[in-house]
Amino acid sequence: MSKFKTVEISDPRFEANNLRHITVKSKNLSHRGDISVFVPPGVDHKDLPITILLHGVYGSHWIWSQKTGIHLKMNSWIEQNILSPMVVIMPSDGLWGDGSGYLPHQESNFEKWIIEDVFNATLELIPQTSKQSQLFIAGLSMGGFGALRLGIKYGSMFSGVSGLSSITQLEEMKSFIEEDLTLLKQDQTENESVFDTIVKYKNQIPKFRFDCGLSDPLLAGNRKLHTQLNELAIPHIYEEYPGGHEWEYWEKHIKDTMLFFNQLILKK
Repeated sequence: MSKFKTVEISDPRFEANNLRHITVKSKNLSHRGDISVFVPPGVDHKDLPITILLHGVYGSHWIWSQKTGIHLKMNSWIEQNILSPMVVIMPSDGLWGDGSGYLPHQESNFEKWIIEDVFNATLELIPQTSKQSQLFIAGLSMGGFGALRLGIKYGSMFSGVSGLSSITQLEEMKSFIEEDLTLLKQDQTENESVFDTIVKYKNQIPKFRFDCGLSDPLLAGNRKLHTQLNELAIPHIYEEYPGGHEWEYWEKHIKDTMLFFNQLILKK
């Protein structure tokens, strides 16, 4: 029985490059939400690993595929045996303002949209997945904030977490969105700081990594988070590469994230 009042999924006859599209009516959003899905071809078993990719401000479910060609890259990497087959789920953030932060708001819970609805829609509509599928989460910029925060807060769900060019403090959203930041703030500090989330849930942290470009305006925040984690001896991987806060960087370095997840896949 469906967990959703209404669902729509693209017709395979008209799909291209193994990319599917889903729209579900979400109680957590109080409206419909969109998801793009890469499903590797020629794989029939029901427990493929799942990677959730979260987008940044201004974007939506389509932006990972249409700005980085991630579905084409995944297909190539799998064909070359660089990666094991996995399903890649790319949801919208709920489309609040310039960006929801993947946070619980007063009228819509964008956090539970990702953690509950996106996962349930995947299990319901993508037959190559099951409750036995390993789950990973990653994102860029605002999506990095969401991936690191949600991946660690719900650490028992995830085998690995990765952030690219991540916002690490909610205050950093000020330079990206025109909405009043106080509308995003909640009472819990874990909703405003990746570090505070990690400290609160330090007993359930999955393996995680994050990276940032040397010309990125968010570099200082990422370096600070790395230092804070080192001071508490919290295991993590942090890497810096040439580049800025730009699609050229994300298109290149998403491969580092996927290779990291691939190392964590349980071989059966």
